[in-house]
Amino acid sequence: MKTELDHFQQIYFIGIGGIGMSALARYFKTQGKEVAGYDKVSSPLTQALEQEGCLVHYEDLGAALPKAFTNPAKTLVIYTPAIKQLDELRYFQSGSFVIKKRAEVLGMLTRQREGLCVAGTHGKTTTSSLLAHLLDQSDWKCDAFLGGIASNFNSNLVQDPQARYTVIEADEFDRSFLHLSPFSAIITAADPDHLDIYGTPEQFREGFRQFAMKIDPSGFCIQHEGLDLQTLATVKTYAIDSATADYSVGNFRWEQGRLLVDMRLEGMNWNEIALGLPGTHNAENALACVALLHQLGMDEASLRAGLESFKGVKRRFERIFCSERLTYIDDYAHHPQEIDALIDSVRILYPGQQLIGIFQPHLYTRTRDFAAGFAAALSRLDQLLLMPIYPAREEAILGVDSEWILAMVNCPKKCIAKPSEVLQAVAELNAGVLLTIGAGDIDRLVKPIEELVKINQQGG
Repeated sequence: MKTELDHFQQIYFIGIGGIGMSALARYFKTQGKEVAGYDKVSSPLTQALEQEGCLVHYEDLGAALPKAFTNPAKTLVIYTPAIKQLDELRYFQSGSFVIKKRAEVLGMLTRQREGLCVAGTHGKTTTSSLLAHLLDQSDWKCDAFLGGIASNFNSNLVQDPQARYTVIEADEFDRSFLHLSPFSAIITAADPDHLDIYGTPEQFREGFRQFAMKIDPSGFCIQHEGLDLQTLATVKTYAIDSATADYSVGNFRWEQGRLLVDMRLEGMNWNEIALGLPGTHNAENALACVALLHQLGMDEASLRAGLESFKGVKRRFERIFCSERLTYIDDYAHHPQEIDALIDSVRILYPGQQLIGIFQPHLYTRTRDFAAGFAAALSRLDQLLLMPIYPAREEAILGVDSEWILAMVNCPKKCIAKPSEVLQAVAELNAGVLLTIGAGDIDRLVKPIEELVKINQQGG
């Protein structure tokens, strides 16, 4: 099918190393386009893109761009709103280039298929990755643009040219998800976030209301019970241990290394369902996927097989190391409720064990808006190593720092720790459950921590 994007031969990305941007870069590369782009720093993602044939650089070239990408008639420029000041962007803006946000391009691409969008403050990456896996392992198949590296695919891009459905992670940042045209959607949560963009919790919820109204009236809106978002689509609700939701999950038990649950689907009971990913919050994400695919007509056998074989997403409750004495889990949680959900799951899986958390706050504005919530969630740890705030796109805000949060935290052991001090503390750790938590560059510590933990456990 011809699209308005087909006549572009060169695709240039500003912020090519972002998880969502890199999925688009990979897509266009597979379509035979020349792909290049800028990012601030080299990362495993940008290095993978380079290996796949994309031209990536890490300095602001201004107008001194590769010649192939300076023809406005043949070059599409895709940018992320997270990058605001860049000479390269100004060069494109001063010319007659077609410049679009990532979400705009996603919206254009996904109107070719029936889009299954996953939105929500929490859980959308795991939920969309599981949804893509359930479709891919069935006869239905799918395309998917994901916000994380799904372990089953080892990628954030899934492709099948014959598939009816495209799975899209619908990002609420900068109201990006309003560019999409969902056939059906899952909405996991609408807890306030990105108040630097939306201003108030009421305006944040209004963004989700507008998204829900964009769902095709002939499709389905699967939303967490209690959201009560108005939409023209058929609404089905889901929740843990609910007698009133259309879909419910409960009776959690951990048997032979597997999480088993029972699900109720509009009056039907599916018992003894094995989930490949632990955690009560992940069971709820799985329930949302089951609800949508059940409404679309997928059979029970396909759903059971896909749920059990799902391997999760990098940095989402990812078990890095496990021994008799110590378990190390890495998680992307960067909102107080996400940290609460993470700790809830760990306490269920590892009752009575010491819980040591290394947390890096993400963004000054988010820290300012939710400092008390972060402090309350982190107070549930037995030990906290709190790293300095990761600023990302933001300038510092006076008085907003990790010391401010630490003063409000009430747990037995707590301190501020730079990366070198984190590694020193980990080297002395002998037992318990260790968590690295956050959405900044804390992921760069995962490999060194894993190596230290292995050495420590072998020596002990």
